[in-house]
Amino acid sequence: MFGLRGRMNVRLASLAGIFALAGLMLVARVAYIQLVNDAQYKAEANNEHYGQQVVRAPRGAILDRNGYPLATTVDAYDVYINRADWKGDAAAQKGAALIAPAIGQQPADLIAAVRQQPTGLYLAYSGLAFDKGTALEQTNAPGLRLAQTTVRSYPEGDLASNLLGFVGRDHTGLTGIEHDFDKELGGVPGTIYFERDSIGNRLSLGSERVGQKPQPGGNIRLTIDRYIQRLVENELDAQIAKTGARGGTIIVMDPRTGAILAMASRPTFKLTQLNLSNPDQALFRNRAVTDVYEPGSVFKLITTSAAIDLGLVTPNSTYNDTGTALVNGVAIHNWDFSANGITSVAQILKKSLNTGAVWMSGLIGPDRFYQYAQRFGFGQATGVGLGGEPSGLLHTNHDANWSPVDLATSSYGQGIAATPLQVITAVSAIVNGGKLMRPYVVEQQDTPRGSRWTQPHVVRQAITAETAAQVADMMHQVIDAPEDSLARIAGWQAGGKTGTTTRVTLPGEGISDGTIASFVGFAPLRNPQMVMLIKLDYANDQLGGIVAAPVFHDLAPSILNYLGIRPDNPAQVSSAP
Repeated sequence: MFGLRGRMNVRLASLAGIFALAGLMLVARVAYIQLVNDAQYKAEANNEHYGQQVVRAPRGAILDRNGYPLATTVDAYDVYINRADWKGDAAAQKGAALIAPAIGQQPADLIAAVRQQPTGLYLAYSGLAFDKGTALEQTNAPGLRLAQTTVRSYPEGDLASNLLGFVGRDHTGLTGIEHDFDKELGGVPGTIYFERDSIGNRLSLGSERVGQKPQPGGNIRLTIDRYIQRLVENELDAQIAKTGARGGTIIVMDPRTGAILAMASRPTFKLTQLNLSNPDQALFRNRAVTDVYEPGSVFKLITTSAAIDLGLVTPNSTYNDTGTALVNGVAIHNWDFSANGITSVAQILKKSLNTGAVWMSGLIGPDRFYQYAQRFGFGQATGVGLGGEPSGLLHTNHDANWSPVDLATSSYGQGIAATPLQVITAVSAIVNGGKLMRPYVVEQQDTPRGSRWTQPHVVRQAITAETAAQVADMMHQVIDAPEDSLARIAGWQAGGKTGTTTRVTLPGEGISDGTIASFVGFAPLRNPQMVMLIKLDYANDQLGGIVAAPVFHDLAPSILNYLGIRPDNPAQVSSAP
């Protein structure tokens, strides 16, 4: 009997020990959770109980050089619909009848879209105008949730679309300045935490708290002047309509600093009617920076500068122009097939003679010729700081398949590919005492550490100041001496050079036998403060001196007056038609 009781007591004691051990383990586990690892479990509980919503930071503005906004941020609303509130047909129909008209949708389509959402909130519209959102909020529509956000606004309309670029639906920059300076403009987004139920739906009467306040993005001030930009764009559009050009580019630069005052390209797109589903993505690129072309006779300025800088010729040096230059058995003719006899270097530029450029390139030799081309920035990106800029093409005597014919054709700008920005930068060096400046389009950036300004930067001394002055004087003769010059401007002494490249392929046009007509001009002669490049693309033959030079004639006086540059001869300005 005792043995049986003893065995039962042992069993009871063992069972009690097991329960005691389990209790201790349970207490230890609770203590571990509550005291040792409480942060982890609190976080997991919060994640179950609270949802998180990202709040976009106000995007910084893009300003012109005078502080006028070109792209800015305005308050708006994102329109959400709580899926759980539209389970019933009556609530869904009432809510859709109030919400759909405000966001440009049909009620039935909106109901169908919301009910395809499994749970949670459905984003019905992003960026509803602030006043429309405020009015919608007053309707107390079932299921409606409004979240404050921001959208891009363009006070100057579609001005400088290619340069500014645009943002996507997630408010990140996709093209242009918006993309290249997205980090500076975008700021840091914030977060809001809200209570939700067991299946993730937001509680209508639940609490909300701000996790992190959004940090606004900084402003970007450009070197672009909105007045000059509008003048340039209007003139470019008018010239394209007048002459039937397929597209074109105009750039205005301050040669003393490299600052870009205007940059326009066509074809383009409308910022105010942006269609991100447009398949023609070519409309979005900034052709002044991204597209290369053969500069044609404008490059004769580089050839002439090199020959004078090396002491091989002077403006009065002469050669006998027979109308043909024979190089390695290849005959090269003047553009008009003329033969001019004894001709000076100054007349080579004035008459734009191919044979004269070939003659000078022969004196220079390939090594020195290409060295000077590189000194002027050809074959290298300018470093302007904009996306998509290529280095261009400079086929030198150190490359495979090079021949002396390449040197000859390069001397008058064929077989060389450069962007419009590279070309105007090179010519600006000539009118800036030989100093090659790095072009720039961003003047100031606001950062959390303060403002950062772009300082003018001299890349190198491409030619001596004496050489530069002589070439600039010859450029003055190009547009001043011929009585039929279409580039001459009344009141100011100026200089320039035409360019025409034939049998070219026009990008995106499917044209392989087109013409690029161009002109580069500057003013005033003695203290140049403005350089302008005009490039027009045609499907047929057009001369730079006929279609591009008049654009300089039309635009330059307005720009010079606006910049406050006094004319050399005020009487001519007052008597000009």
